[in-house]
Amino acid sequence: MSIWEVILAFVVVVLMLVALLANVLVLMCFLYSADIRKQVPGLFILNLTFCNLLMTVSNMPLTLAGIIYKSQPGGDQICHIVGFLETFLTTNSMLSMAALSIDRWIAVVFPLSYHSKMRYRDAALILSYTWLHSVSFPIVAASLSWVGFHHLYASCTLYNKRPEDRTQFVIFTGVFHTLSFLLSLIVLCFTYLKVLKVARFHCKRIDVITMQTLVLLVDIHPRLVELSSVVHINSHWGIISKCLAYSKVVSDPFVYSLLRHQYRKTWKDIINKILKRSSINSSALTSESHNRNILQLNE
Repeated sequence: MSIWEVILAFVVVVLMLVALLANVLVLMCFLYSADIRKQVPGLFILNLTFCNLLMTVSNMPLTLAGIIYKSQPGGDQICHIVGFLETFLTTNSMLSMAALSIDRWIAVVFPLSYHSKMRYRDAALILSYTWLHSVSFPIVAASLSWVGFHHLYASCTLYNKRPEDRTQFVIFTGVFHTLSFLLSLIVLCFTYLKVLKVARFHCKRIDVITMQTLVLLVDIHPRLVELSSVVHINSHWGIISKCLAYSKVVSDPFVYSLLRHQYRKTWKDIINKILKRSSINSSALTSESHNRNILQLNE
């Protein structure tokens, strides 16, 4: 392995560990706090966390193996499943971000009618659409054998090995990016521009909103550039773009959950409960030891 490959492998390991820890913390807060579970945005955050966790445990390890061994990790069947999951999870997480931005827009711009406009039933319908939308593209790609190990990204992802299918693959990739990346970006820009008009004096909120929009942009791979026969992309740049995409899995829990006051309070409550239980157990052990010493002295 070259020095660049060692660095990239180290970056993937760090991203994998941080993503796993951060998303597990979000899941713990969701399970611990009844108030978070009652809120409609909690469904979108739970779906986003589910996508991020599955991406962390399925795609990141295989990318790490691809960087180290410079070949397809596992058999074709495993690679096809992981490539299917990557397309599904990436699309689902982007649409979940768009759903969260719509929820934020309604809450800020229409606060009095928020509870009538965004109910659990409405959130369930939105999530149903995100899943249907997200699963449709990988199903088409898998049926046309457009999923496999791509050396440019050292990952199992969308990949066309047949030159005769180039035109169809280019059209498919363009439609996929337009209806997934571009659609989500347009929704984010529209909703947050409306929110900014209402919250333009709240600098912290503006910073978070800007960060949420930038998080979406790291999902954009150089796949459209790669389709051009004129431009050549080095494999190191391809893996770097994959690491940028994985960085979204790391940043999502902080941007949408852990930096919010309610989640910080919930996590503090969990820590205090653990420490209090530990303190009670320690006190009980100390008391028991003290009683034993007294009995030994009496004897």
